[in-house]
Amino acid sequence: MALRQYIQREGRTVVGRQHIEELPDGTTVRLGVFLSNHKNRRHRLTQQQLTALAALGIDWA
Repeated sequence: MALRQYIQREGRTVVGRQHIEELPDGTTVRLGVFLSNHKNRRHRLTQQQLTALAALGIDWA
């Protein structure tokens, strides 16, 4: 949800490592760290997770 919100607002999938996204309910997500970790560990992600990220426009997924 945080990545989708970011993409809708910014119109891009590039997220700085230090970026923190605030969700409508007030929860914060360290989105930059999340994406960096997932990119580095993409070989551990399921095909479903990779497909969901690719559908959002993440090119390494």
